[in-house]
Amino acid sequence: MGKRRVGQYPRAFRQMAVDRLRKCDNVVVLSEELGVHRRLLYKWRKQLEPNEPGEQAPADLREFTLGKEISQLKRLLAEKVQEIDFFKGALQKIEARRRSNESSGATASTTKSGK
Repeated sequence: MGKRRVGQYPRAFRQMAVDRLRKCDNVVVLSEELGVHRRLLYKWRKQLEPNEPGEQAPADLREFTLGKEISQLKRLLAEKVQEIDFFKGALQKIEARRRSNESSGATASTTKSGK
């Protein structure tokens, strides 16, 4: 395991980390890359971007939040499209089997009970 830093990080480093946090999808990966605990990233964000109660969030932060929500919705939509494609394929296979059984003219085979 690497050495841990003791003391304060320079303000420029903290600002760079907060800027990257705004655009980041995975905070854990970012924290590992920077060698900083993720809670510290959130603490820096709170210190460097204070919002007063009732004050509207900055436009870029709002855009970032909306962009993140859009990407989550796109991922969810892609998953649902995959599910639909899977079920369509399964339904087509079932219909093909039914058609092949009906076209032969024979009745479906069943086992006779020994009773």
